[in-house]
Amino acid sequence: MPTLDRITTGGGDKGQTSLVDGSRVAKCSQRVCAYGTVDELNSIVGLIRCEELPDGLFEKICLLQNQLFDLGSELATPASAKAKIDGWGLSEAQVTQLEDWQQQANEKLQPATSFILPGGCRAAALLHQARTVARRTEREVVALQQTETVEPLCLRYLNRLSDLFFVWARLCNDEGRGDLLWERQ
Repeated sequence: MPTLDRITTGGGDKGQTSLVDGSRVAKCSQRVCAYGTVDELNSIVGLIRCEELPDGLFEKICLLQNQLFDLGSELATPASAKAKIDGWGLSEAQVTQLEDWQQQANEKLQPATSFILPGGCRAAALLHQARTVARRTEREVVALQQTETVEPLCLRYLNRLSDLFFVWARLCNDEGRGDLLWERQ
């Protein structure tokens, strides 16, 4: 486990940062963009934790924040260093957990009769924002895959996560009864 005894090191003053294995890359590299977007997503999830949530959702959100850190660690570790970093990253069980949570929440929802607009209560609006950032994170990871090796589980996890945020947003909107429905203009 790293020790954070000093935050300002000056190491990034020239536009580079260190990856998990200690190698240095430009702060604009696609790898940094990918795990930086995971960090942004985790910050939004932190905001969601501050909201009033349906029973059991707070604990799941707390677990998600740790899983997002696992995802960020996975993306911040070049494939060449995977063997050196034992126990970090995502697991198949975490993807399955997201699927289970989505199914449990979906069983409580009213069927959607139209496309759903982001909004409703504040927690739902934040979950919709998290959904869109999760989708952007997916795009960043796909772009990274074009030039570097990426654990395929990363994309599966993000795809399930964005779906889960959508379902949880509906759950927060009085189990779908408070959803804002799109109306053709």
